[in-house]
Amino acid sequence: MSERTPLLHYRLSTSVNEQSGEHQPCLPREAVEQSPAFSRRKSAHHSRPKKLSTFFGVVIPTLLSMFSVVVFLRIGFVVGQCGLYQAIAMFLVAYFIISMTVLSVCAISTNGALDAGGAYYMISRALGPEFGGSLGVMFFLANVCSSALYILGLVEAIVATFGPAGSLQVLPAGYWWSLLYATGILLLCLLVCLVGAEIYAKASFIIFLVVMLVLATIFISFFAVRPRTILLPAAPPILNGTGPQPPTMANFTGFKLNTLLGNLDADYAVDYTTGTMMSFATVFAVMFNGCTGIMAGSNMSGDLKNPSYSIPRGTITAVIFTFIIYNLLSLMVACSCDRILLQRDYSFLRDINVWNPLVTVGVYSSTMSAAMSNLIGASRILYALARDDLFGTVLSPAKKTSGNGNPWVSVLLSWFLVQLVLFTGKLNTIASIVTIFFLLVYAAVDLACLALEWASAPNFRPTFRYFTWHTCVLGIVGCAVMMFLINSIYASASIAFMLLLLLLIHYLSPTSSWGYISQALIFHQVRKYLLMLDVRKDHVKFWRPQVLLMVSNPRSSVGLITFINDIKKSGLYVLGHVQLGDLDTLPSDPLQCRYDSWLSLVDHLNIKAFVNLTLADSVRHGVQHLLFISGLGGMRPNTLVLGFYDDCTPKDKLTDPALADATVPTQDPEDERPPYHFPALRVSIDGKEEGNGENGKVMGPQEYVAVIADAMKMMKNVALARYFHQFDRASTISSSPGKGALYVDVWPVNLLRPDSSSYVDTCSLFLLQLACVLNMVRAWRHARLRLFLCVEEGRSLRGSEGKLGQLLKELRIKANVYTVPWDQQEGLGKKGLFEEEEGDADYVNSFPSNATRLSDEYLSAVNRLILEQAHPPPAVRFLYLPRPPADTRRYTAYLRQLELLTKDLGPTLLIHGVTPVLTTDL
Repeated sequence: MSERTPLLHYRLSTSVNEQSGEHQPCLPREAVEQSPAFSRRKSAHHSRPKKLSTFFGVVIPTLLSMFSVVVFLRIGFVVGQCGLYQAIAMFLVAYFIISMTVLSVCAISTNGALDAGGAYYMISRALGPEFGGSLGVMFFLANVCSSALYILGLVEAIVATFGPAGSLQVLPAGYWWSLLYATGILLLCLLVCLVGAEIYAKASFIIFLVVMLVLATIFISFFAVRPRTILLPAAPPILNGTGPQPPTMANFTGFKLNTLLGNLDADYAVDYTTGTMMSFATVFAVMFNGCTGIMAGSNMSGDLKNPSYSIPRGTITAVIFTFIIYNLLSLMVACSCDRILLQRDYSFLRDINVWNPLVTVGVYSSTMSAAMSNLIGASRILYALARDDLFGTVLSPAKKTSGNGNPWVSVLLSWFLVQLVLFTGKLNTIASIVTIFFLLVYAAVDLACLALEWASAPNFRPTFRYFTWHTCVLGIVGCAVMMFLINSIYASASIAFMLLLLLLIHYLSPTSSWGYISQALIFHQVRKYLLMLDVRKDHVKFWRPQVLLMVSNPRSSVGLITFINDIKKSGLYVLGHVQLGDLDTLPSDPLQCRYDSWLSLVDHLNIKAFVNLTLADSVRHGVQHLLFISGLGGMRPNTLVLGFYDDCTPKDKLTDPALADATVPTQDPEDERPPYHFPALRVSIDGKEEGNGENGKVMGPQEYVAVIADAMKMMKNVALARYFHQFDRASTISSSPGKGALYVDVWPVNLLRPDSSSYVDTCSLFLLQLACVLNMVRAWRHARLRLFLCVEEGRSLRGSEGKLGQLLKELRIKANVYTVPWDQQEGLGKKGLFEEEEGDADYVNSFPSNATRLSDEYLSAVNRLILEQAHPPPAVRFLYLPRPPADTRRYTAYLRQLELLTKDLGPTLLIHGVTPVLTTDL
């Protein structure tokens, strides 16, 4: 959020008094704006006066960038190679592409203030640092290559005038001589840029007047100059001296119908400067360089009086003006010049002008101006990239500036790269590369505007409204098609290089505070698909666990959090936390400032989970809140996971200081963030809140069992996790490298009522499903499922094992079945195991555990039975969780039964399923 909307943005943060450790309330944006750091940044932002009007700040820079090589040196080349029809078609295609981009530029530029960097700034702040940084590099390279292109055009004009084939013949020609001239011109540009862009800015208006004067004399010359014969520049000799020699003379005929008819159709020939055969794509690449200056006005936004007013009007005015001039020149050239003259003399406008030196002055001034403009632009983009720290220390030297703020290191680096490009030697050689780079940047600007439009963000409301997503798509498609038509190899290489940079920035760059358009787009799509996710169309075939895990203190729950992340099977995973309190007695919501710590925990543990915190007067009410409101539409938790209620000593697994006490690193050292803070461990309750109640707990056993009963009433599956403070996912997985060395034990029987249990009831099948889901996770695929079948004396072991095996086969679950003789264990005799109370028989049959009083000896015997079957010991056990008793007075006894049953079993899940989750149907 920018500084211009203080009333709409509040900074949700918490400050910690270092001496007292007290938490201060979250500060609103207004309080931040009154801070000294904010005042310094704001005063620095407004220290530079904004004086430029639309004409001087947008129209002149844009026209000078577009009127350069093409208008003076390549307009005849385009018409001579393509003919008038295709030349006009080229201009229509080119201007259609840039017009779509201009609409996007106008829309983005009128949605907020722009800073240095031009297109890079627009793309990075709209699409995020990954796209912005990668395309910023491409835009930087485009400006570097474009600067070299203009310098080579200037050298070509100098050689044509002062070289052996020119009128004065005072300079030698050749590749190395041309490179020397180009290097000298580049050094002159470097000196200007090192002194500062102010010199160029002051001279731009004078250069603009010169260019306009030259254009006026060119149009006058077509009418005022009489027909004449013009001596052509020397062409490369024909190989082996065979074949017809190229002509040495050509005619300027004046306006004649025959000349026009001869120039209507295309006649592609060999370019006399490079010796390569021309085509529509290669000529378009050269011509398009006259359309690549549309960003010049946007780059000046920081110096404009009113950017939102000036950029749209100035840019559109310049584009329309250049389009008219280019087409008028093409028409006049086609009507008055022989095709040979157009193909063999790129400087013919000088020869037919009323005063020859004037065109030379126009060529020199315009190309020199464009070369300096691109060099300055490249250095500013490099400086903006370095300032944003997207590439770490690699570009840190480019941040250095002189006393007047000129980034001299960026200027030197840009100068060095331009010098390297000059070794190519010929203008037409690098024209394709420059064109593809600019097309890629224009497509990115269209993509940025398209993303902002599709995201439907309320804050995207540009004052320029003459655009739609259709214009953005047309611009993107047009740029992409022309890129591959010009040179598919260069286009593919450019896109591959951009994607490589994108991945590099994504994984190496720090988190930015610009805002990510991807988040807005994801929100837009997720909302749409959540509305389409109809709970009435749910089917058991597509069931998946959607888990709400209640966590009191993450310091002691890391093992459980990571394990549940494995068992969710691409389903919803919510970390829930209840803080006791009453909002009526608090000055503000204490939970808002804690979300950062929890979300950083999610990132640190590399889990795919949401965080939901609530404030309630009791843990039971808080869990009810979360079960009612967590999720949206068809994505709601169907399974509640609780830590077990016991007195095990907790272990702090969050020893990373970055999570415990560190402060988030930010790009602005003055912008402080709240520390990551979770309370220190005091009491052993894995998965439950800490407090000052009974034994230091925030709830007693009665309330804990009530939470379980509430979840079952709400038709939620319930799992109780015990001993998961002993679970370490990394060591558990890595300690079993061999296949089958890792075991998961499943006891799908109600061990508190073995006589009334069934292997095909809903709860037992739910245990099998969860075990199967865990086995499908990549890290657990080599684990073996061991299914234990309890059989009483006198029953057929083989028959029971065969039935269970057939069931597993139908359910497509791979597991090893082990039969356990139930009555052979000491203390598990048939008689005296339990004693039924008086009550409703139907109720007893429906809820067997409600009517049983089990002795401690029996429960200890069951516990020993489970331990004796664990050879080798499993990584985790899944046990059947009976329903709580109907009589709430028996809640404490019920919890004690579970505690004795699972004593010293290691990581164990007690699971009760209430919904069907398995099917044998296709």
